[in-house]
Amino acid sequence: MSRLPVMSAKRVLTSSSSENSQDMAPVKKKLRKDEPQKPQAAATVIGDKRPPAAAARAPLYRPVRGAGAATVAAAPSRGVLKPAAASAAPKAASIRQPPAAKPSVTGGGRRQPWDLKGKVTDMEGKLRTYQTKVKSVNEENEAMKASVAQSQTRMAELERKVESQKMKLSEYERELQRLSGVQNELEKVSSEKNLLQKELANLEQKYKVVETLRESQETELQTLKMKLSVQESTMARLQATLKDTEEEVCSLKETVAEQRDELHAGEMERRRLHNTIQELKGNIRVFCRVRPLDDGGLSKHIQLAASDDKSIMLAKSEESHTGKTAETQKNYHFSFDRVFGPQASQREIFDEISLLVQSALDGYNVCCFAYGQTGSGKTYTMEGEEVDDTRGVIPRAVTQIFRAGAKLQSQGWQFTFTASFVEIYNETLRDLLYTGKTSKRPEHEIRKSSNNEVTVTNLTYEKVYTEDQVLGLIALAKQNRSTAQTAQNDRSSRSHSVFQLQIEGVNAGRDIKCKSTLCLVDLAGSERMVKSQSQGERFKEMTSINSSLSNLGIVITSLANKESHVPYRNSKLTYLLQNCLGGNSKTLMFVNVSPEPESFGETLNSLRFASKVNDCVIGTASSNKK
Repeated sequence: MSRLPVMSAKRVLTSSSSENSQDMAPVKKKLRKDEPQKPQAAATVIGDKRPPAAAARAPLYRPVRGAGAATVAAAPSRGVLKPAAASAAPKAASIRQPPAAKPSVTGGGRRQPWDLKGKVTDMEGKLRTYQTKVKSVNEENEAMKASVAQSQTRMAELERKVESQKMKLSEYERELQRLSGVQNELEKVSSEKNLLQKELANLEQKYKVVETLRESQETELQTLKMKLSVQESTMARLQATLKDTEEEVCSLKETVAEQRDELHAGEMERRRLHNTIQELKGNIRVFCRVRPLDDGGLSKHIQLAASDDKSIMLAKSEESHTGKTAETQKNYHFSFDRVFGPQASQREIFDEISLLVQSALDGYNVCCFAYGQTGSGKTYTMEGEEVDDTRGVIPRAVTQIFRAGAKLQSQGWQFTFTASFVEIYNETLRDLLYTGKTSKRPEHEIRKSSNNEVTVTNLTYEKVYTEDQVLGLIALAKQNRSTAQTAQNDRSSRSHSVFQLQIEGVNAGRDIKCKSTLCLVDLAGSERMVKSQSQGERFKEMTSINSSLSNLGIVITSLANKESHVPYRNSKLTYLLQNCLGGNSKTLMFVNVSPEPESFGETLNSLRFASKVNDCVIGTASSNKK
């Protein structure tokens, strides 16, 4: 067995243990006491012969502790550190014995003096044990420090309480001193009592005088009774006048009732005329809105007539196919019910559709939806921002509905409102007002009832009573809506959102009921794969969006051509908006246009689609009254 690795290991141990030598001094003393006085040297067995007995009994050399490579530094261990012992082997090359296994641990549990490596291992184990104990003691020390700090804090609180009690005690002493003067005050009261008794005697005398005066007052009372009889006759005359006045009041009440009937008739006539005006404008109307450039203004390829707010023209320069002539300009003309330029404000746009929103309170279904490419301003038009001047169609419509409903209460109308917000994402319905766990989100299906009402299963229908409550639901839905970044828009809406406000009105005095739905839709942006650069999940979303918008175009075309079958069920969007597109509803479509020259193709497609919608004629809407 080579001794060189053992000696190297001992040196490493000595180096690592020297750092704690000051803390382990008591342990070193204990180890020196436990060391044997005369360690025996281990005899080396070479070959298959044993050395002479004398060589085994007498050590070849005396071990020297703490010198040379065999020195092992004391560590915090309970074991016994023994000096290294080397056995001298005969140098005769002729003596060779087979290696015999020699136990490193004697029967008493101690290692042989030659087993330095084992001793080092034992010392390392004990060192680790003491280090663990030192760490535990340090932790206990820290805990005791924390406990002492808490005790000091508690002592400070107790001292403050003692000071507070001392202050209260001082106040009580002052109060006791103050009460000591009560006795003096009591004596003063006794003297005042005597004075009052004297005054009582004086008052008794005065009472006699008053008694005399009473007799004179009785005489005057008789006189007043005579006057009272005169007043009674006057009162009888006034009662007769009051009876005439009551009859006049009854007549006025009848007049008020007649005026209420006339007012109700006038309200019904207003609704009829209002509906007639809306029908003359068309039950399905199309508004165009041009978004301003980022730096303001309007692009050159979009031209709006200053005197005409119903037309828009797209101009595109095309190169000559022969190359001999200059560039030619091709113009595309479109006409809609109203065209809004880049300078149009949110208030101006809502004022144009406010009469249509009023029809919802009159019992007519109303639908308004925004269409256009990604980044054209659809969500801004429908939702806007939190500032009052930049609020969109949805919050402004909610405000108008609640304020108009409050005014109609004076005519006997009571309204109840129910709000819902659904999202169509990859042809899947999602409840935007759902607040539970995502893993437990229920599935939704579109159902059509026997009275042709379209409903969604498992959808949250929230009863709302104030305008702020509805605006809170709209903010919640805005957070839950699916958006993503594309090449055309940093926050592109990747789904269709449909806000519905169900309105139920009751006039108990007239026994009239009405029910309607205000439907406000923000469609997802139409886009081409080349421009949007959609990949992966975005590509799947884009395909689903374009498919649903294409089906919307097919439905519009079928309605315009008055075909017998309209494919509403081809997509969830058209199926959900079935009553708005071809049923009993007044419908308004916003086509939003991007002004950038690179969006010319998408703008042209959007305007062509809007022209199809503008040419569509649907049935006349009727009021849902009972």
